Amino acid sequence: MFYLSLIEHTLRLPPSLLSLPLQDAIKQELENTFLDKVIANLGLCISVYDIRKLEGGFIFPGDGASTYVVEFRMVVFRPFVGEIIAAKLKESNKDGLRLSLGFFDDIYVPAHRLPNPSIYERDPGNRYQVVWSWEYDSEDNNKFIIDGLDEIKFRVENVEYPPVPIEQPEKPFAPMVITGTLDDDGLGPVSWW
Repeated sequence: MFYLSLIEHTLRLPPSLLSLPLQDAIKQELENTFLDKVIANLGLCISVYDIRKLEGGFIFPGDGASTYVVEFRMVVFRPFVGEIIAAKLKESNKDGLRLSLGFFDDIYVPAHRLPNPSIYERDPGNRYQVVWSWEYDSEDNNKFIIDGLDEIKFRVENVEYPPVPIEQPEKPFAPMVITGTLDDDGLGPVSWW
């Protein structure tokens, strides 16, 4: 789920940071540049782990900033296909579920990946809320509701890095999308098992 990735980056260090020790200034600028951003086929940048190599310090003509080539390690979030992760329910609609890890919210479980048979209906405890429920045994009328009270375990089916759209879409653009499934033993709200 979390990896250390080695990255080399050409960094322009603004003059406002020159009062700090060099390592601290570079780390601060790297964090401003990379944290909470997705690098395609690498993952979501979580933290600068360490700085491995630092070269340069050149000041180009007409520029008051120094430029460095920095080799550093970054902690990135990138789940692998088949991994089991526990998340919280963020949204439920007719298309399926949207889950959240707290720091990452673009996890989707489509309706066809919910336990079979699942139905989308009004919550018996709250007539204004519509939820998914799994009909475990239709003869005994056993229903297990996905209401968001418990953590939900899902298996990662796919991790996508969609291309950046040219036009601004209606909904916010997600640079990394995880598709999951609940259709297997041990998956779903933890209270089920």
